[in-house]
Amino acid sequence: MLALGSLAAQAQTAPETIRYTGTTLSNVDYHHGQLRPAIGTHARQVLRANREHPDAANGEGWTYNHAPMLAYWQGQFYYQYLSNPVGEHVPPGRTLLLTSKDGYTWTNPRVIFPPYKVPDGFTKPDQPGKVAKNLLAVMHQRIGFYTSKKNRLLTLGYYGVALDAKDDPNDGQGIGRVVREVLPGGKFGPIYFLRNNKTWDKSKSAYPFYTTSKDKGFVAACEEILANPLMMQQMVEEQDKDDPLIPIKKDYKAFSYYYLPDGQRVVGLWKHALTTISPDGGKTWPNPVIRAPHFVNSNAKIWGQRTSDGRYATVYNPSEFRWPLAISTSENGLDYTDLWLVHGELTPMRYGGNYKSYGPQYVRGIQEGDGLPPDKKLWVSYSVNKEDLWVASVPVPVRATATSHANEVFAQLPAGQELDQWNTYSLVQAPVEIGKLPDGSKGLILKDFDKFDYAKAERIIPESKQLVAELSVVPGQNDHGLLQIEFQDAKGQPAVQLSFDSTGTLSYKAGARFKGVTKYQAGQPLDLKVTLDAPSRTCTITANGKTSTFIFFAPVAAFERVMFRTGPARHFPTPDTPADQAYDLPKAGDSEPLAVFYLKSLKTSAPDPTPKGLGAN
Repeated sequence: MLALGSLAAQAQTAPETIRYTGTTLSNVDYHHGQLRPAIGTHARQVLRANREHPDAANGEGWTYNHAPMLAYWQGQFYYQYLSNPVGEHVPPGRTLLLTSKDGYTWTNPRVIFPPYKVPDGFTKPDQPGKVAKNLLAVMHQRIGFYTSKKNRLLTLGYYGVALDAKDDPNDGQGIGRVVREVLPGGKFGPIYFLRNNKTWDKSKSAYPFYTTSKDKGFVAACEEILANPLMMQQMVEEQDKDDPLIPIKKDYKAFSYYYLPDGQRVVGLWKHALTTISPDGGKTWPNPVIRAPHFVNSNAKIWGQRTSDGRYATVYNPSEFRWPLAISTSENGLDYTDLWLVHGELTPMRYGGNYKSYGPQYVRGIQEGDGLPPDKKLWVSYSVNKEDLWVASVPVPVRATATSHANEVFAQLPAGQELDQWNTYSLVQAPVEIGKLPDGSKGLILKDFDKFDYAKAERIIPESKQLVAELSVVPGQNDHGLLQIEFQDAKGQPAVQLSFDSTGTLSYKAGARFKGVTKYQAGQPLDLKVTLDAPSRTCTITANGKTSTFIFFAPVAAFERVMFRTGPARHFPTPDTPADQAYDLPKAGDSEPLAVFYLKSLKTSAPDPTPKGLGAN
């Protein structure tokens, strides 16, 4: 009895913390983790790195692009990121900014914090043998935006110093944090230092200190940041380790936070799913920092926020790798009960480089106070392979189970709502969009001239052991390109695959081989009826008046997804792939001839179970 009493007392005194109470786990053998997608998620590539064809659209050819941040201010999105020519911590470094009215069409990036010359002779106290000579700084920041009480938007960066490729620029021995105001009309205020490292000689600063600004409103906004412990906590890695403005001075990395419903307690989150709770808005953190029970997360960021429906979400990589990118939701901000997919694709890493990791990673959403998009979706930014930059929008409330079958005749759907039930994976060179078909009507368009990746659109449907799918596809060509249509289960396992191939043939995947179903013509609709029966593993296809029956190439218990993809499935990298890629892919900057496929309609249904000739009682 004494032992039981002791356990009860421990339970009563255990610190309150967030925890994962769901049963779904990610399978790292699959890029999508075998997770159900969060319905309606649109993942869009914002910037595609291209060294061979540098221009403003891809950041002038710099191929290390990482650590993006988001804000929404005065009717548009602001997207900040870091960039180096080749690899992480290898100078020069700079910070850039893009904007978008709708989150889908983005401006070219503009440099907001340019490369910074490190004075010759610069040394770090703990590395006296290394001396800077003709060296430029690299940038490293965990916070990119702050919206002041007077609604002024500031953007922040940090100039760190990496004396060699293995040195750490966020060791508290760099130059300092810079700040400037984002002004309406695409303009920016001057660059100032907000806070320097104490080892830095301020007489050598290239920018003035913020207190010298004659704009009192700007100075007041800067001082709001310095007085806000939740802002300062995000700077702990780069600032002096004894900075009195930072509450927790331990080297926990990549802090994000959200307020609990009482408006006082704050949940703090760090890499490795470390967490604790502040009772007073971040001023003090009396509870120990622990790993959130049953959260799986490694050395990549975890993002937490309150969603527009009053619930909560965390977005992170639920594995020891940086794939997939998933979302978990909670009613109260403490108990997380589910795990669903946000981004489950791994494009090939086209350019090798220092510390470049595979996968969608370093996720950040819109920080509390930095705006709420009018669609009230959850928006997150992240990089893929520390190379390309992405944004994803997740409808709120977040859900992963469809309640009705597809009934999309796109020409009949209201403008702007055509893809509400669709999950899309859309790239700069392989966009997914609604537009005009060859006959002038409206439809879903998948374009692809990306040599290394593909466009993808997916419709989640109710669980169906038997399924009838009716669809109309217009191929834009019949001598190149590829469109694969798959019928998949809840975990993304396909049982049936149809391919519009480069020979003008619609083919069926029959095990390791393909069987021809019918020929197709460029610009001509091909209407298909596909009848699926999971228990018998049979698929019947009617096309051009001809009906064929096949066996599934893989068994599934039921169907929950219809997927359209302009390229073959990928399986590299695997968990056994070496972590670092030092090589570039051949002809990494090349493109392929444009291929276009149009989807006029998709309707799915469960077949009538009533035997022919019999009526209902």
